[in-house]
Amino acid sequence: MPYVHEFGIVDCIEKNKEYIYYEPEKYDCIIMDGDLIDELSTKEFGKKIDTLKTFAHNTNRPYNNLSYFGITLIPPSSHAHFLNIVREANDDYKSEQLENLIKKIDEAIKENKWMIHFGV
Repeated sequence: MPYVHEFGIVDCIEKNKEYIYYEPEKYDCIIMDGDLIDELSTKEFGKKIDTLKTFAHNTNRPYNNLSYFGITLIPPSSHAHFLNIVREANDDYKSEQLENLIKKIDEAIKENKWMIHFGV
């Protein structure tokens, strides 16, 4: 994998904290091939992921989509939308990595916890 994105679960989101450090092990992140994430950002999936309500680096910076080169915080209120996008993409690509992301989103939903995304 030439470049990757990583997704994890935040046990306790800290309001106003700047999430600026690359700490994938702290959040038990899964690794996604960058090319696969690129596919989610294009074609029909791109329009859907552009409406994903997220935050860039802290809870005071509302954002839409994933911060490609930064850190994205994904609130529980956005998990169902994110899950639908990833499931639909997996219907097309049949990817083990997408399956793992589906499991990670499901886990965040069950635990009602925020997710974190580390871009390239």
